[in-house]
Amino acid sequence: MENSLQHIKIKNHQLVSGKILDIDLSYQIFGQELHSAPIVLVNHALTGNSNVAGENGWWNSLIGENQTIDTNTFSILCFNIPGNGFDGNLTENYQDFTPKDIATIFLQGLSFLKVSKLHTLIGGSLGGAIGWEILAINHDLAENFIPLACDYKTSDWLHAQCLVQQYLLNHADQPLQKARVHAMLCYRTPASLNERFKNEIHPEKQILNSHSWLNFHGEKLNERFSLEAYRLMNHLLMTINTDEKQLKEIKANIHLIGIDSDLFFPAFEMNRCRDSLMHRKSNTFYHEIKSIHGHDAFIMEYKQLNQILNNIIHEK
Repeated sequence: MENSLQHIKIKNHQLVSGKILDIDLSYQIFGQELHSAPIVLVNHALTGNSNVAGENGWWNSLIGENQTIDTNTFSILCFNIPGNGFDGNLTENYQDFTPKDIATIFLQGLSFLKVSKLHTLIGGSLGGAIGWEILAINHDLAENFIPLACDYKTSDWLHAQCLVQQYLLNHADQPLQKARVHAMLCYRTPASLNERFKNEIHPEKQILNSHSWLNFHGEKLNERFSLEAYRLMNHLLMTINTDEKQLKEIKANIHLIGIDSDLFFPAFEMNRCRDSLMHRKSNTFYHEIKSIHGHDAFIMEYKQLNQILNNIIHEK
């Protein structure tokens, strides 16, 4: 199983803006040797990275030996969004990039690796949105597409939340920590926090346990992530805008997975997407995770998610 960080140098890549850049695209492969088994492309979420499996893999409850996405059966490929910092590379000009640019960069990576067909393309949140962009460009690439807790365009609601994030990220005092605290309130729900914390006070800190939890998440992200990377990811969330005309040309079986309590990408929006595609694409399906936890349920409710994915990926 090859899982070390690899690099592709993409020269003179033209962005949607017309700007031409050299791109360092990094990736990891888990499971079977590339081209020896069906390939699953995983697009990581906002603060994720290419390390999706193994002991420290952020999605190792789904991907690994004898897991739903089984490394004994598949080659699992994951690119890092250039500028996420996992490979040591950051970008100061984050405004130059859109999700469509990331999609074209990933497609260049697939071309370099001589990957012309995917068994499955799966991505959660921002990763799923980039998946929509990839298949809007290359309709025939994947047999299955699983956009999880995401949509193909930025809604007014999402844009508004990202605008607040932008304000916090541009603040001089602890910008990343404060942005993360606000983001956690978008990723979870009132029911989730109320059930967990019950207005109880932390015995040592003498503050609400809910405040302690939020502060912890702000500090933890500040330790492992960079302000530049966060600004880029937030900008990408603000600029999701897949060409709707191309969606109905996608050949893959599309399995949208929503979360009934999601405040970030609400389930009704994913249902609306399914309904609009069903007129032209009968192989479009909607599945739903039931949870009080909101958007973060896609990294929490693994029993439900594994059951849904198992029925999709191993369908006879």
